[in-house]
Amino acid sequence: MKNSAFRIVAVPGDGIGLEVMKAARAVLDAVTAKFGGFALDFQELPGGAHCYRHTGTAISEESFTVCGQADAILFGAMGWPDIRYADGTEIAPQLDLRVRLGLYAGARPIRAIPRVPTALADPRAQGIDLVILRESTEGMFASRGRGEVIDDREARDTQVITRATSGRLFDFTLKLADRRRARGRPGLATVVDKSNVFRSFAFFRKIFHQRAQDFPHLQARHHYIDAMALDLARRPWDFDVIVTENLFGDILSDLAAGLVGGMGFDPSADIGDDPGLFQSCHGSAPDIAGRGLANPTAMLLSAAMMLEWLGERHSIDQCVVAARVVEQAIDRVFSDRRACPPDLGGTDGTAAVTRAVITAL
Repeated sequence: MKNSAFRIVAVPGDGIGLEVMKAARAVLDAVTAKFGGFALDFQELPGGAHCYRHTGTAISEESFTVCGQADAILFGAMGWPDIRYADGTEIAPQLDLRVRLGLYAGARPIRAIPRVPTALADPRAQGIDLVILRESTEGMFASRGRGEVIDDREARDTQVITRATSGRLFDFTLKLADRRRARGRPGLATVVDKSNVFRSFAFFRKIFHQRAQDFPHLQARHHYIDAMALDLARRPWDFDVIVTENLFGDILSDLAAGLVGGMGFDPSADIGDDPGLFQSCHGSAPDIAGRGLANPTAMLLSAAMMLEWLGERHSIDQCVVAARVVEQAIDRVFSDRRACPPDLGGTDGTAAVTRAVITAL
């Protein structure tokens, strides 16, 4: 890679996606200028619900190709309430990218940020630091666009679990738990399923424990989905890396985000064997779109995840350090009360929070 220049595709999307993407680009420009040693070459592409309304496609074939050739993809928010496909489903090109690019590992870090209120009064909640990994291409989502309604009396969707994809996911999970262990975390990986009822989940759990045998220094445990929903609400500090099927992961990760301030603080990554896709987990928020009120923190944390992933993947230490500095700057902004966005009851909008983070760099 010449001069450590990364090719980044940016797809702002809809609503506040445009606003938080602008914030992320500003912070990335600032931290790149500060550290040097790498460069981010951006190409911005259209995509999302309004793109679908204007062109008939949520993201073009040409854009799919460009995304596949990039080093990383940075997504804003996608979707709009009154713009849907003919079958009534939402416009979500990120789901298409996950499948087409084989982005099987959906990572949702859940971390308490200093002085951002948590949902639990227990002081241990200030130490919440876990990652939820969802398999992003199979499970119940394999039925997307393929389900059937029979004679208006019965509907069917089919779950798919394969050894090949689950194996890659579990290897990713266990390696992540191992890296976190080196940073002082407990080295605990927990698979979440419903294997007491469904054969597909029994198969899923079996593969997990088979793969875990290659990591004897880690703790490999299992949890039923209903018990995990309960325990995330009462003792989330006891978990480290959680891995589960696509639909279960979709639900658990939003539940967990509510523990540490809500969707405005919830970043994500979808990782495969080639490019990675990074985006905030919140929606396009039509009620506040265009008003400059969106909390950009989730998007800024997603951008930091992108830097860390690029640095580790390409062995560029400056990139990894830059990611840490962005996270620390965000922590400082909230711990020192340099900014307070509306979703925390404050009045500091997107631009004000972004300026505070850049200053804290």
